[in-house]
Amino acid sequence: MSTAAATRDAVREQPFLLLSLRAGVLNYTAAAEFLDVEGADDTDAVATALRRFADELPDFETADNDARVRMESGVGVVDSGNEEATDPLLSLGGVAVSPDAGSMTAVVATGEVGTTVLGAVCARLDAEAIDAAAAAVAEGTLLVVVDRREGVAALRAVEDALARVPA
Repeated sequence: MSTAAATRDAVREQPFLLLSLRAGVLNYTAAAEFLDVEGADDTDAVATALRRFADELPDFETADNDARVRMESGVGVVDSGNEEATDPLLSLGGVAVSPDAGSMTAVVATGEVGTTVLGAVCARLDAEAIDAAAAAVAEGTLLVVVDRREGVAALRAVEDALARVPA
């Protein structure tokens, strides 16, 4: 495998580097030193491969997203066989996020949301040090469940992530 191909593979294993390349904000030498590129011992060769890869990538642009975002208080994560799990907001792997079943807050976005948006939302929540108890996306609905006290901050983080999702 060539250094260029190995560098591309290594970048794809680190999605934040791929976004940084697209945004044009990456220090190529620092990234080359950070990456573990199979078969490449020369930092300059990897940095050159990164520059060339960046030239081939589409520029970082955000997509217009008109998703509607709302909060729902009083949700809980319960056993899906539990009587409180009727009409859950989310059910997966034997657990359900159910309304009126706890003291957590759900942030729900509806519209053009998919896995890319979910990834952006989770990254934004992580950057804000907001721990999600559950997060999922399906059929135009995104759901994030957080501690009640973090509900407003999570709502703002979701709205901000929606405004900055890469196209």
